[in-house]
Amino acid sequence: MTSMTSMSATEHLLHSHRPGLEALRVLSASGQLGYGIPAEALARGMERRPHFMGCDMGSIDPGPYYLGSGEMAAPASMVHRDLTLVLLAARQAHIPLIIGSAGTAGAQPHLDATVAIVLEIARAHGLSFRLCTVSSDVSDVLVVNAQQAGMLHPIGPMTEPTEADILSCTHIVGQCGTETLRRALATGPDVLIAGRACDTAIFATLPEMLGYPSALALHMAKIIECTSLCCRPGGRDAMLAELTMDNFSLESMNPDLHATPASVAAHALYEQSDPFEVQEPSGTLYLQEACYTALDAHRTQVSGARFVPRDQPTLKIEGAAYVGARAVLVAGVADPFMIEQLPLALHTVERKVRQLVPGDWTLFPHVYGQGAVRTLAQAQHSRHEAGLVLEFIAPDADLARTVASVFKQNLLHFSYPGRLCTAGNLAFAFTPSELDANAAYRFVLYHVMQAAPLEDIFTIETQNVSFAPVH
Repeated sequence: MTSMTSMSATEHLLHSHRPGLEALRVLSASGQLGYGIPAEALARGMERRPHFMGCDMGSIDPGPYYLGSGEMAAPASMVHRDLTLVLLAARQAHIPLIIGSAGTAGAQPHLDATVAIVLEIARAHGLSFRLCTVSSDVSDVLVVNAQQAGMLHPIGPMTEPTEADILSCTHIVGQCGTETLRRALATGPDVLIAGRACDTAIFATLPEMLGYPSALALHMAKIIECTSLCCRPGGRDAMLAELTMDNFSLESMNPDLHATPASVAAHALYEQSDPFEVQEPSGTLYLQEACYTALDAHRTQVSGARFVPRDQPTLKIEGAAYVGARAVLVAGVADPFMIEQLPLALHTVERKVRQLVPGDWTLFPHVYGQGAVRTLAQAQHSRHEAGLVLEFIAPDADLARTVASVFKQNLLHFSYPGRLCTAGNLAFAFTPSELDANAAYRFVLYHVMQAAPLEDIFTIETQNVSFAPVH
């Protein structure tokens, strides 16, 4: 029989915790690791002796570039800082640390980079622990076969991808849920790092394994994965949930941020078109009868959610493909006559530049003040000042920069009715005003796959990390 002292943090929790006798204390340390974890709030959270700690590290929100390129969105120095904080805190307290959506988009390069940083920290601090990783990459052939079998369905207004589109994706990931993290945690890790993962799975899996109701575990997870964003005012500080068999309470570890019934209930609208139904890989969470009760001015207690499992988990698929090199021209316009005629000016100049610079390039104009952020009626267009962010995409960076530069000069001196001065139509905040803007990628896949072979897709690996103590 394994002794308590030789057990991993996960094994110890699963063997020692008794639901119904003690609330499960869950600490959410980061809503997107790598953008600065407030250290004081994390320390307060650790003083409350949490049973485990979770960190969401990624999202699809930053757009297709990071999935397509395999690069992290957060600065490397901040990723190292935040990982150091949570890894040292979890190991000192001998509690499980669960990190999901490693390295922003959760593809293999992101997972590998995250693990490399963790090992670097472990070496520097002489740490030893059992590490489990979950790879989330999905074969493009598997996705093509699923589409041909009618098992791939878009989420929202996605263009139906062709087989060639799918095969052109540089990375495709599946968003693993509680059923996959349950298999990973069954290996008994101290630290679990998953590729692309459902935010709720980070915080709901261990409670489910301990026997807590799925409805409460998932509802709790849905709220705390964003740390203190559900508070008034919202923030990024660590959030503590205390889960029982009947309810859970929420408390920010920043005493100036307050989890009120209104602010917590309003969080149901976060990334949700329907605040009463939350679709999870394993089923649907219903919040129509959820009850939010103030325990005091700082804490709220939540109960009443209902969960209906589906017969077989679904799998969200995300894939991005390379489009081309990108250059961006940034400028401002203050002439009301020019502003009135901007759509015509851009169209006319584009036609002229296509004659001057032939090639396979594309212009994507973003006119701030005239609908770059959202669709605006003509009467709502700015008549005083407009900002131009003109995006040029071409097969190579040299062509993209050339087009941006030629376009700038022709728009700068474009003639239009009412122009009073020929010196120039544009204002520039800096020079050069045309900038290299990395490679451009597009989302090809933002779909749900039915009947996905989850055990084949998600690869679970474990290793014993052991470095000599630092003296």
